[in-house]
Amino acid sequence: MNKLFYPKLAAMNIKKNYQTYLPYILTGMGTIMMYYILHGLSVNKGLDALPGSGSLKTILELGTYVIAIFSFIFLFYTNSFLIRRRKKEFGLFNILGMEKKHISKIMLFETLYVAGISITAGILGGILLSKLMYLLLLKLLQFKVQMGFEISISTILTTLLLFCIIYGVTLLNNIRQIHMAKPVELLKGGQVGEKEPKSKWIITLLGLISLSIGYYLAVTTKTPLAALNTFFVAVILVIIGTYCLFTSGSIMLLKLLRRNRKYYYRSKHFISVSSMIYRMKQNAVGLANICILATAILVMISTTVSMYFGMEDIIRTRFPRNILITSSVVTEGYRYGVHDATYEVLKEYKVEPENLLEYRCFETAVVQKGTSLSLDRDDAEEVNTNMKMLYFVPLEDYNSIRHSSVSLEDGEALVYSLNGTYKEDTITALGMTFRVKEILTSFTGNEADTRSITDSFYIIVKDMEVIDEIYNSLGDATNSPGRLQYILGFDMSVDNETSMDIYTSLWNAFDMIYDHTMIKSGAEAKSSFFAIYGGLFFLGIFLGALFIMATVLIIYYKQISEGYDDKERYGIMQKVGLSHSEIRKSIQSQVLTVFFLPIITAAVHIVFAFPVITKLLILLNLTNVALFAWCTASTLLVFVIFYGIIYAMTAKVYYKIVS
Repeated sequence: MNKLFYPKLAAMNIKKNYQTYLPYILTGMGTIMMYYILHGLSVNKGLDALPGSGSLKTILELGTYVIAIFSFIFLFYTNSFLIRRRKKEFGLFNILGMEKKHISKIMLFETLYVAGISITAGILGGILLSKLMYLLLLKLLQFKVQMGFEISISTILTTLLLFCIIYGVTLLNNIRQIHMAKPVELLKGGQVGEKEPKSKWIITLLGLISLSIGYYLAVTTKTPLAALNTFFVAVILVIIGTYCLFTSGSIMLLKLLRRNRKYYYRSKHFISVSSMIYRMKQNAVGLANICILATAILVMISTTVSMYFGMEDIIRTRFPRNILITSSVVTEGYRYGVHDATYEVLKEYKVEPENLLEYRCFETAVVQKGTSLSLDRDDAEEVNTNMKMLYFVPLEDYNSIRHSSVSLEDGEALVYSLNGTYKEDTITALGMTFRVKEILTSFTGNEADTRSITDSFYIIVKDMEVIDEIYNSLGDATNSPGRLQYILGFDMSVDNETSMDIYTSLWNAFDMIYDHTMIKSGAEAKSSFFAIYGGLFFLGIFLGALFIMATVLIIYYKQISEGYDDKERYGIMQKVGLSHSEIRKSIQSQVLTVFFLPIITAAVHIVFAFPVITKLLILLNLTNVALFAWCTASTLLVFVIFYGIIYAMTAKVYYKIVS
């Protein structure tokens, strides 16, 4: 036999089945291109000059792992559509006398062609687009654009090795399926799963319970700490519930519709419902995958977009003043020294401090139980749900901040609760009980540090002696569960560059004398924040595009599979008397129902996930819920429009095959 027989036959097979192979090759190219670009950026030495480059590169490196894992699962999964459509052809080869080892040779050359084209074009495309993506990343980070072009040999080799392994594994799996199947099974490969699936009440019930618990956890989570612990549990439960309800619950729903005579015995419903019941077993997993991917896309893009465009809010939340000075020594001489040194620097730059914030406090983490705030942390659940930050502030400093003249008797206190829920007449904190003279509606403290984790209580006591008594009762300074602080913060009406100069001068002024003092500056942290949130935004767009591409391909192959499966069935129905318009209406009813079910379910997932995601975003200092709501709604709207375009395009392919 001619040595070129198998390579030529493999090339002919790909050409003949271009309708299924072309999208697979294009998607492989896109996946490889994305991996090359992201891996190249993660090792790009040009990013080392950026502030926060370590965090940025870590984010990009994590992104490469996500793409690598996703690429393996996705290409392996979509390859199953290809092999399913080819089984009948391979069965025919087998019956005509071709041995399975010969079929394996054909599959080997087909895989070599597909992998060769995809990997070569993907790497070349990645090389061409890598500079553009690099410039886009620098633009998002608001960093000066650097010229030059870099081709990473290590990235090329890593990409080549990874995708050779992926295509190799898919080839071995295809050969395994062909060798294990009988010729008759291969010939009927396209009709596998045509038996009516049974109703599985246990799986449906498991799906309902999993989904309900996942939704409950998401909606009832009260604090960011609790959200951090329950979010991933809720995600796993929702994924389990989604797969169970799509694979089993959908079949039960269709059977219930079939029992409804008024609904079922109409031409468009009769055909679509009966058709979906018979093949829902194989469709359900694909629909569940689309739903999970759509949810991931919506969450990823909406969160990263809101964090990037809410950057100024995030910085202001994290740094309530342009300059925030914190000292762990609160003695009078030390405080006055820090205060005078600060004002000397401001005088040098001819800057007047604005929104002055200056006070002493004792800070510690406590657990709230009714009116009691204690250090008891034995109950992990109590810690997760009722952890609070507690601040004791002397009345003298409170009056100075508020420009007021409030007085307190022994045992009295003013109380401010950040969440505004405390309404009692007394409060017990760290073993001391205070009569609440007034519940404050606001207090300008350093709550930015605590808001990102949990709620806070500010207790204004008579004088510093009360605070010293509480502090000393908890042990010496080395073993104390809390800390004394002197805080000096202020805003400045200066540009970013001058603010950075003042920040540097303050460090120089404090360096030798006031070594127990820390200085925080929003201007200094801004570039690092852009590196982190800009990197997350870039990664969100990147992975979002990858997931969208995967969604499109899954939908495309589902429509093709549906078309070939329905072609013969609708031909028979047309022969027994159904008009072309009735068949088309039936097709449209089925396609619309199946097609938009995942996106509707994804939207429901997003609605229930919204409360817990907003609490997780608080951990990242994004407290602007309205911004996140707008970003989520906009992302959902854009995705639905895009999803509708995909429907219009793939439905044409489906109608063409069926007709």
